[in-house]
Amino acid sequence: MKVAISSSGKTLESNVDSRFGRCPYFVIYDTGSGDLKAIDNQGRQAMGGAGIQAAQMVSDEKVEAVITGNIGPNAFKVLSSASIDVFSGVSGSVENAIEKIKSGQLKTTTAPDAPSHFGTGPKWNE
Repeated sequence: MKVAISSSGKTLESNVDSRFGRCPYFVIYDTGSGDLKAIDNQGRQAMGGAGIQAAQMVSDEKVEAVITGNIGPNAFKVLSSASIDVFSGVSGSVENAIEKIKSGQLKTTTAPDAPSHFGTGPKWNE
């Protein structure tokens, strides 16, 4: 299974980012082959629609699942319509998140758990 993890960095040691649409990177991991790559989240600086852009970007990577801290309504809708499973509420390292999905410890998210425009404002613009 090919998984996209919202991440603060480009490695397995990086932390899962709490923001899907505005995370700096996505780590793409294939649980079957062990292949790993990191991609820049090109939409994270967008004035609006960051979640939609991020969802389209990971969809273009042909992932089957997304792991993140929080997911907003627009991104959730795009991912759901692309039949991509979402696992939110995840924290810790990217490597730990991968181990959790491989062992079946993560539960599929059935609805968005963050409001629109989550991850914007003074706290996030450091």
